[in-house]
Amino acid sequence: MMSDRELWQNTLVQIELATTEASFRTWFKGTDILKRDGGVVSLAVPSKIVKEWLREKHHKLVLKTLRALDPSIRGVEYVVHKNLRTPTRTQIQPQQYNTTIELQDLYIDKRDNLNPRYTFENFVVGPFNQLAHAAAQAVLQRPGLTYNPLFIYGHTGRGKTHLIQAIGNAFKKTHSNKKVFYVTSDRFTNDLVNAIRAGRAGSFKDQYRQYDILIMDDIQFIADKEKTQEELFHLFNSFHDNNKQIIFSSDVHPSTMLGFEARLRGRFSAGMIAEVPEPDVESRIAILKAKAEQYHFQVTNETIQYIARNVPGNIRELEGVLNSVICKTQLKGGEITIHEVASFIKNSTRAHKGVSVVDVVKKISQYYGIEEQSIYEKTRKKEVVKPRQIIMYILREEFNISYPSIGEQLGGRDHTTVIHSCEKIKGELRASPLLTQEIDQIKAALTG
Repeated sequence: MMSDRELWQNTLVQIELATTEASFRTWFKGTDILKRDGGVVSLAVPSKIVKEWLREKHHKLVLKTLRALDPSIRGVEYVVHKNLRTPTRTQIQPQQYNTTIELQDLYIDKRDNLNPRYTFENFVVGPFNQLAHAAAQAVLQRPGLTYNPLFIYGHTGRGKTHLIQAIGNAFKKTHSNKKVFYVTSDRFTNDLVNAIRAGRAGSFKDQYRQYDILIMDDIQFIADKEKTQEELFHLFNSFHDNNKQIIFSSDVHPSTMLGFEARLRGRFSAGMIAEVPEPDVESRIAILKAKAEQYHFQVTNETIQYIARNVPGNIRELEGVLNSVICKTQLKGGEITIHEVASFIKNSTRAHKGVSVVDVVKKISQYYGIEEQSIYEKTRKKEVVKPRQIIMYILREEFNISYPSIGEQLGGRDHTTVIHSCEKIKGELRASPLLTQEIDQIKAALTG
């Protein structure tokens, strides 16, 4: 068995290959394993910012990499450790603005998988998510009866997971005698596969049918998984027939989900469907202020408004820019200027305006060493299909171009083909550090 130090050093080697140099240097330097207890690794980090960022942005990568080296590991928690400091070239010690360990932040309840941080109290409500929030509140008033199922959908990074877990945490407080369970669609699939292999399919059914509220995140990832969909279909019917609440989240509307049986898509649409669209400027300001308050950090209104007006769309990007502003402020030992904030946004966030599809095709074709024209043709050659799918993914995820527009500009393809390509790349990214590295390099080339 490897020592803690050996385990973490080997983990860092793999993580460095799977992330950008800037990301690795900013968030992983100065971290170490504090202890291992019952399959849970306590990872010591130098500040609360690093703790929040690793937990929100890199947790899946950290856990997956650790488990590949030691299969007995089943969880990771992040602990701010007063004796750790993130090293810098000048050995400046960052100002520690709040290093108190909040115990409720450290532990996900193993009985229901809910993160106690995700509550309605710290969920920012704005015009963009009012409908989804109201639907969530209605479910709490009459679970299993008002909106069943509740289906929340929207682009990545818009607070869907926070909202659906807030329902679960609120339900626990008001219905202490009933059971709630949160699960990702990936985890549900893995549980099913493991149960079938072990000859415990019956116990799997009983395990999930015991709950009163089932919350399933990222439902789009069970596309084309026939056995998982069959089991979910029967589970859904059991819940619905017994007035038990079921809640789903997805990146897309049920009607546009490819690789799903019609009967299951029909079940998704049987209750309430609520979209979480792109947040408006006022909502982005409110989110940034709430996040700064959570960090106990003072940020000027001018800085908040500048970030809100220049970083559209993705809440995670907003938080990422804010976190970096806080880090730079700490290292500098004083407030940074708007010019510095503008420079950082320009260098670290994606350009949403003025994108040229031709330029994206050209860059990615060059990266993979293929002819640009082949991207627009109807060929199904393997060496062309993957770059084409990546182009579609980049145009959608990085530049927010609509599915129909992407299809039209890439040889007149149907929008469903584009959706399928984007979902395929998303799925592969979760399992392939090499592909993640390739796409990071492509993004750097496009923004550079």
